[in-house]
Amino acid sequence: MFRPQDDFTYLMPVHFGGGKFDPGTLITQKATGLAVSYETERDLLENYIPEGFELLAPEVQVAFNKFTEINWMHGGQYNLINVSAPVRFHGKKDELDGAYTLVVWENKTAPILGGREQTGIPKIYADIEDLHIVRPHYATTVSYEGSTFLTMNFEAAGPITGRDLDTLKSQFISMNTIGWRYIPKVGAPGAELSQFVLYPQGMEVETAEIGRGSLKWTELTPMQSPVQYYIVNSLASLPMKRVTQAVLIEGRAILHAMGARAIE
Repeated sequence: MFRPQDDFTYLMPVHFGGGKFDPGTLITQKATGLAVSYETERDLLENYIPEGFELLAPEVQVAFNKFTEINWMHGGQYNLINVSAPVRFHGKKDELDGAYTLVVWENKTAPILGGREQTGIPKIYADIEDLHIVRPHYATTVSYEGSTFLTMNFEAAGPITGRDLDTLKSQFISMNTIGWRYIPKVGAPGAELSQFVLYPQGMEVETAEIGRGSLKWTELTPMQSPVQYYIVNSLASLPMKRVTQAVLIEGRAILHAMGARAIE
């Protein structure tokens, strides 16, 4: 009969096997990213920040990434949209600054499952277009079953070089990504497991361009997106006061896959 091994890590279905747990495992991938951040109303954004956190700035950070040449996918690729906010975690044992992940959309199943179960990142599915490029213009759209709910646009103004590039590199090289790993009880309300998880990762920026960025959230109806409409509509309800950063970057992303840990 099948018996899990103590030094292995598994994803469901467990009985087909897993892999030996190696805390030094790194996920590496080539990355093209478009990051647009904007200021919003603090009190409205705080509705989505859990107790125990401090919102460092009333800012929504939205990042498109296309990952290719992914080592654990044997050269595969996928796209994602990451939505986060800058926070400070005040715990009984831990105190740290990072980006609290509000939601991540991805267009393939495999990275969604591992990210949710192993590292507590709230990943869900969407169709995410590759960047449409007519230089200096870049654009992408995100949809669910044919209904577009996010558009991102960027007009490049020129390369980032010298000290400005060094500053940007230091911003992306090491990032504290924080997720809420929540597993509901079976047949009862409440959580079987509820913990905040620190997932260290970063990006080695090779080239970057500054420019003008914009994005638009479009509300969905329950018929258009039965299990996601309230997420999209919550983000769409946050006013966009001004864009605080818009950059297009290329480089190599490094994720410490087994280096994530629960914080408390």
